[in-house]
Amino acid sequence: MKVMFFEWSLAILLSMQLLVSASKLEMIDYESQHVTCSKGLFNCTVKACAGIPIQKCPVDAKGLSVQPVLCCRQGTACRPCLHIRLDIQPRNDQTASYASVCYTVPQLIMPLCKKLEFTVIPAAPDERASSKQAWLSLLLESKALSFSSQVTVYVCNLHSTVVLPSVDEVCSSASQGVVEECEVPSFSTPIDPERREVMLRVAKEVDSPYHLEMCLQHEHNGMCRTWKEKSLPLHSVTPCMCFQLWWDKGDERSRRSRSCPFRNNTELFQRNLWENVSVSVVQGQMNSGGAMLSWNLTAPCRVEAEVWPCQRDAGVDKDRCTELGDIRQRLSNDIWRENDRGLWLMPGVFEDVKPGLDLCVMVKVKGKNSELGPFCPIDSRWWHWRWGLLVLVSLMLVGLAGMCLYFLHGKLKRWAWEWHQKECDQLPIRGHVVLLSPPDVDNSVSELVCELGSSLHARGLSVSVDLWSRAELCSLGPLPWLHSQLQPLDSQGGRALLVLTQAAWKKAEDWGQQWDQHGQQGRDIAQAVEEKRLLQGLSSPYADVFSAALSCIKVDHQQGRAGKRFLLVHFEAHSSKPLSSERDLPELFQGLPLFHLPSQRQELLVQLAIGSNGPRAGIGG
Repeated sequence: MKVMFFEWSLAILLSMQLLVSASKLEMIDYESQHVTCSKGLFNCTVKACAGIPIQKCPVDAKGLSVQPVLCCRQGTACRPCLHIRLDIQPRNDQTASYASVCYTVPQLIMPLCKKLEFTVIPAAPDERASSKQAWLSLLLESKALSFSSQVTVYVCNLHSTVVLPSVDEVCSSASQGVVEECEVPSFSTPIDPERREVMLRVAKEVDSPYHLEMCLQHEHNGMCRTWKEKSLPLHSVTPCMCFQLWWDKGDERSRRSRSCPFRNNTELFQRNLWENVSVSVVQGQMNSGGAMLSWNLTAPCRVEAEVWPCQRDAGVDKDRCTELGDIRQRLSNDIWRENDRGLWLMPGVFEDVKPGLDLCVMVKVKGKNSELGPFCPIDSRWWHWRWGLLVLVSLMLVGLAGMCLYFLHGKLKRWAWEWHQKECDQLPIRGHVVLLSPPDVDNSVSELVCELGSSLHARGLSVSVDLWSRAELCSLGPLPWLHSQLQPLDSQGGRALLVLTQAAWKKAEDWGQQWDQHGQQGRDIAQAVEEKRLLQGLSSPYADVFSAALSCIKVDHQQGRAGKRFLLVHFEAHSSKPLSSERDLPELFQGLPLFHLPSQRQELLVQLAIGSNGPRAGIGG
């Protein structure tokens, strides 16, 4: 038990020695990781290796010591390093041997390892192996090592844990000026009397590549709020105002310079503090039924002051307030708290005051000859009357606006509809329209298609309908005829209208599935079969034109211009399928504008007018 206590005490003593001496780190000129070895060893080298700490080693490890140091290059750019020494007992039968040195820090998932290789000089015949001691020394630098981090080093069955000193500890020692983390911006605060401003001037001694950040706080433990300006109004400066400046390095290495430059200029800036002291007072009732006077004092800085209640005179001199008894309260430093506006707040209350009196609060701040106040409660009757009047006026305005909208709603709606109809009727439409029938065209559908073509022609459009061009279809073929009709869309502007029915719906779904399964080759074979059936009189030429249009729509999708040339029209008198939204359409028709006729006739005319404003890219079929 005594042995365990001695080992535990020795471990604590060694840890304390490491932490105490860590702030004054030894500076070592460093070029690359190197290893040195004692007499009896030679060819000592180091290289990286992967793995975990090895418990069974080819050497007899007798001792391990780890010391934090600073690795520098020509006396500058110093970084934290570890000086590791391993004491070993070489074996007589060994020549070439090695030892794995592994280390880990909390942010690493797996340890990092170095392999120390060396050669043992054989012992003389008369030299005992037990008396032959040797050591290896490694100077280890790694990006994983940082100030304030805890590092554990493993060698064979030995391990040692050290804590690197913090940046503040290092920068407060003689190493300041050679460690990058110690570089902080310096600044001055001269006063410009003409502009009545305090200037914030950062010294240009160090040309840092990092962005300068700055924040402002009141008192050394106040919240530091970001500050972007290069000056401060003189009237806002107080003795407790402090600044923090740092180079934003994007990590915890950004050490800050802190300064409260106005503490010694109390005579100049004390008045700003006094003028910004305010007290809010509320008169209320305690649970016991007695009267109380609660108050909240706010100031830019914590102040030493006294607060007491008083009774305001009812005469002409409203600033005269008579103290009530000897119940002054002194402000204590441990109760102050900072609010969201950066002001310091001190609450308080006077209990069992006389009810029915015009009570206020007076304040005496240390250093100021005169008293501050009186600070009195707001007259609740006047406050309630003002808010009541505001609510009443607001309700009257809302009611008046509602009545006006009610009477004008019908007239405005009727005027807007008449204007819309007039604009649509007068809208000039020029261009070419190709009207394509569905594959299952029958008498009812053909009549609707012809009526639509005639109405569009009457509006001034050049209209081509496949039902009107049977002879030309038979002589040219469906696909050439369609190409010849789509070509004017580029020069004259216009759209191709595809009539949507139940058969058109099914045809588009089957066509899309065949494309997904066979691609372009399958579509070419299907197109050839359709043309053969047409020559044998087994297929409708309008169905083949519809299939050719599907190919053109597919190409438009691939070129990212779906809906630029083709529109969908659906006759409500020949309802094929409920259409709740465009998302219900087959995939091939996704992105194409859909119009239900005749209810959306005006919208279709507007769309045709927009599409006829100029030529677009050439067709792709």
